[in-house]
Amino acid sequence: MSAGDEGRRGVALSDRQRLSWLRLIRSDNVGPATFRDLINHFGSAETAIEQLPELSRRGGSARAIKVASVADAEAELEAARKSGAVFIGIGEPDYPPALRRIDGAPPLIAAIGDLSLAMQPAVGIVGARNASVSGAKMAARMARELGAAGYAVVSGLARGIDAAAHRASLDSGTIAALAGGLDQPYPPENLDLYREICSGQGLAISEMPMGWEPRARDFPRRNRLIAGIGLGLVVIEAAQRSGSLITARRAADFGRLVFAVPGSPLDPRAAGTNGLLKEGAIVTTDSRDVIDALAPSSRMFPDDEPVMEEPGSGDGAPFDEPRDDDRARVVEALGPSPAEIDDIIRHTGVAAATVYLVLLELDLAGRLHRHPGGMVSVAWCRWHSTRIRQAERFQCVFLARFNGLWPARTSPASI
Repeated sequence: MSAGDEGRRGVALSDRQRLSWLRLIRSDNVGPATFRDLINHFGSAETAIEQLPELSRRGGSARAIKVASVADAEAELEAARKSGAVFIGIGEPDYPPALRRIDGAPPLIAAIGDLSLAMQPAVGIVGARNASVSGAKMAARMARELGAAGYAVVSGLARGIDAAAHRASLDSGTIAALAGGLDQPYPPENLDLYREICSGQGLAISEMPMGWEPRARDFPRRNRLIAGIGLGLVVIEAAQRSGSLITARRAADFGRLVFAVPGSPLDPRAAGTNGLLKEGAIVTTDSRDVIDALAPSSRMFPDDEPVMEEPGSGDGAPFDEPRDDDRARVVEALGPSPAEIDDIIRHTGVAAATVYLVLLELDLAGRLHRHPGGMVSVAWCRWHSTRIRQAERFQCVFLARFNGLWPARTSPASI
C-alpha cells in the first residue's frame, strides 16, 4: 500500500521564495485563505508583502499592519535548521497530499523526522487524555495493526490515547501534529516520546513559529492537521465537549471517514464516542473495520490534482485600487451572517477580481471573518465598538444627572 512516489509531486520553492512565504504567513491578519488569495492576486509572496501596508490602510485599519521582517524570518529559518527541521510549502513534493486538499490548509509547515511518511496513507487516532487501561490498550493495538497494514498513524502527542497510539506505531511510522513550535513539544511528560518520534520512524509537523509555546486556542488548529492528514479518524474514549470531538467534526467537514469505539454508557469518557455513533460514525471494534472501510480511498488523490505555486504574475491589474463605489457596494453586501463570495459577486455586480481585492483589504485591516467553506462575514470594527461605549457613557451620565446623582459640570468622557 505504499504510496511510493505517487504523492511526490509539486514545485520546490527557492530559498528566496521560502523566506518570502515565511514572512507573509507570519505577518498580521494573514491566514491560509488570505495567503492563497494574496499569491493568486499578486503573483508572488514578495510582491504581496510590499502591498500589505497599503491594502490594510485601504481596508480601514486604524494602525499600521505588522509585517514580518527579513531578519525575523531568517532567525526562524536558522532556529529550524539547528533543530533539524525544514519548512515545506503547500505546493512542494514533501507536503502531505491529503492535507493539501483541505479547506484552509496551512501554506507552510515545519517538519522534522522522516519526510517520506508524509507520502504514506495515514489514519488519525485520538481520544481521552485520562484514558482507561483498556482504552490505551485498544489504541495501541489499533495503531500496531494499522501500521502493519501500511498506514502511518497520526495523533497529537497528548497524554493518554495519543501517546499510546504514537508508541505503538514508532516502528511502522507515526506522525505527531503539534500545537506549538517544533521546539516546544507539549506536554513535557511526553518529551522522551517526542525525541523518539523525531529521531526514528516518525515525523513531527507544526504550522506555528519556532519557539511558540502552545496556548489553549492553538489546539483546535492542531486538531485540524490531524483530521486533514489522515484518510480517516478513529476516536477512542472521548468525553462530551472534548478536543477529540472537535477533531472528529473537522474530519467529517473534510470528507474523511470517522470511526468511533463504543464504550459503557456509565463511563463519562465514552459519552463523546457513543454520541458520534448516534450521529453516524462507523462502529469500530478492531482495526479490520477501519482497513476495510478505507481500502477504496487509499489512493484517493489523483496525480492531476492542482497544487499551489507562485504564478509569477498578478491576476489582472494587481495595483489598481478599487473604485469607491465598488468598495462601498461590497462592504454594504457583507453582514454578520456568513455569505458565499460568489453570492456577493452576483449581488453587487462588481467584477470578481475587484470583490476579492476588497475582501483582502478588509481582511488585512481585521474587519473580515472567514468561515469554513470559503464563506465570509463582516467583523465588528474597533471604531464601532468605541461608538457603542461612548453612547453607553453618555446614557449613564444623562440618567445620573436626571436623578440628581451626577455633577452637571462633569464631562462624560472623563468616566
